[in-house]
Amino acid sequence: MVILVTGGTGYIGSHTCLALLEAGFTVIVADNLCNSRAETLDRVMQITNKEIIFYEIDVTNAASVEQIFTDHRIEGVIHFAAYKAVGESVREPLKYYHNNINSTLVLAEACLKHEVRRFVLSSSATVYGENDVPFVESMKLQPTANPYGESKIISERILRDVANANSWFSVAILRYFNPVGAHVSGLIGEEPRGTPGNLMPYITQVAKGKIGKLSVFGGDYPTVDGTGVRDYIHVMDLAEGHVAAMNLLGEGIHTYNLGTGKGTSVLELISIFEEEVGIKVPFEIMERRPGDIAECYAEVSKAKEELYWNVKRDIRDMCRDAWRFESNL
Repeated sequence: MVILVTGGTGYIGSHTCLALLEAGFTVIVADNLCNSRAETLDRVMQITNKEIIFYEIDVTNAASVEQIFTDHRIEGVIHFAAYKAVGESVREPLKYYHNNINSTLVLAEACLKHEVRRFVLSSSATVYGENDVPFVESMKLQPTANPYGESKIISERILRDVANANSWFSVAILRYFNPVGAHVSGLIGEEPRGTPGNLMPYITQVAKGKIGKLSVFGGDYPTVDGTGVRDYIHVMDLAEGHVAAMNLLGEGIHTYNLGTGKGTSVLELISIFEEEVGIKVPFEIMERRPGDIAECYAEVSKAKEELYWNVKRDIRDMCRDAWRFESNL
């Protein structure tokens, strides 16, 4: 099966490309490299000893996307190409609405025109907003207080409506939680440009001495230690969840949480990281960050039962693998 992966040079996208190649898929990547590097695909090909076809395009450009669908017999799409920083989305809402929604529209239109039957959307637990934990797929989605989450809700609704109007069109919405870690080879991992927006690369860069100390946003949440609680999932478990969805996707629209089902606080994660790598991580408690919530973790039984998918790696694996990748940079 030939799969188009948008945003495939990014953190989650590149690991998913690797998992797809190992599962026997042919992979085509479309990415504008706004927050990633094409060299990442070279490392994926080095690990797998398989080829990837790469197009440096912006998937909001309908003509560029149409050319790919014309030149190749695409059989499935996995759509990662979205801006994803909650804080930035609050400051620059139009950037997020324009890119995240238009890219979904362009890809959905191309799929209908070329009769591509399988579409997997990279969504987010952010769509649950301030719901009670654990988050369940059947919950009513809540206003998220940030344009990133709203853009994901709108993209989900677009694809739901398209699937309802076209019975042959199959959609998997994957709402995942906090991906961390790296491939065990240490060749690919999370490599943000500038100051990291996610917690784990921030921790590893402090541990390596690139950054003086870690900023912990919020120390007064109603949680076990006052810091935010999140469901951290190993990026390779997440990648394998996309492969499972593509393999088992039936007609209609299906929504799955991809997480571990357990929450870990920021201070707990720092402590586990220090134990695993033997390096202290200095930190400072800062004010809460706009758009953040206190707790976020998943109910994951649906993905286990319908996709036959389960996590294989724990929080300590995530810390060790993330540090191995950072150490190799």
